[in-house]
Amino acid sequence: MTLEPLLAASPAIQIHVAAAVAAFGLGSIVLSRRKGDRLHRIGGRIWVALMLLVCLSSFFIHTIRLWGPWSPIHLLSVTTLFSLGSGVWLAMRRQIEAHRRTMQSTFAGALVIAGLFTFLPGRIMHEVLFGGGSPVPGILLAVFAVAVALLVLQRRTAAGPARTGETGVDIAD
Repeated sequence: MTLEPLLAASPAIQIHVAAAVAAFGLGSIVLSRRKGDRLHRIGGRIWVALMLLVCLSSFFIHTIRLWGPWSPIHLLSVTTLFSLGSGVWLAMRRQIEAHRRTMQSTFAGALVIAGLFTFLPGRIMHEVLFGGGSPVPGILLAVFAVAVALLVLQRRTAAGPARTGETGVDIAD
C-alpha cells in the first residue's frame, strides 16, 4: 500500500478521495446508531456536506472521458445530488421511512458500489492499495470496508425504524 499515486494526483482527486473516505466513515456511524436525536441530525448534516463535496469535486475530475470530458461517474454525481436533496426534503417533511430508504440507498450506491469501482486496475485507488509493496493490507482494507457497509445496511434493514411512533416520527423529537 502506498499513498504516492494519490499524493501525485490533482487537488480535485485528493479532495474527492478525502471527502469520500470521511463520508464513508461518518455515514457508517450515522446509519448504525440511534435515529432522530441531535447527534443523528448533526452527523447527517455533516454527511450531506461531505457528499456534496464528493459530488462537486467529481465534476473537476476527467480521467475517464466517454462524452467529451464526461463519464458515467458524472451521471452518478448528478443522481446523488438529487438523492441528497430528496433525502433532506423528506426529513424536513418528517417522511422518515422514505428519508431512511433514500439515504441508505445513496450511501450504498454513491459510496459503496461506486467506491468499489475505484479499486479496478488502472485507477488511482487500485494503485494506492495494491501497487507497491504487498497487496495484503489493501485487500484487507477493501474487505473490511465492504464488510462494514454490508453490516450497517443489514442491521438497519433488519431493525427497521428505530423508536418511532405510529406517525413514523421519532419519539425523541
